[in-house]
Amino acid sequence: MKHFMIRYQFANGSSEEWHREIRRFIAALDNDSELKGKISYRCLKNRDDSSYCHLASAADDQAVKTLQQRDFFKHYTEKTRQVAGGEVVVTPIELIAETAAS
Repeated sequence: MKHFMIRYQFANGSSEEWHREIRRFIAALDNDSELKGKISYRCLKNRDDSSYCHLASAADDQAVKTLQQRDFFKHYTEKTRQVAGGEVVVTPIELIAETAAS
């Protein structure tokens, strides 16, 4: 598995519209026959400020390559840059331990 953390401060636009955009992106992931079950994506927001953290996991390099070819991914990546005012940090992360899936 490949894991990534995406962080930024929300700086532009409507947070309600941004949250709808995030839900559309996740729905596109869930509805893509080649990516379903191969990409896990979660978005979190700090309750006390405008910082966001997205956690993404891909089954393998091929899932990442397939995702990067999708128009919905390109659109979402550009929208993320826009709402963040261009300041987006993507960090590859390593999973050390986790609870059992429920």
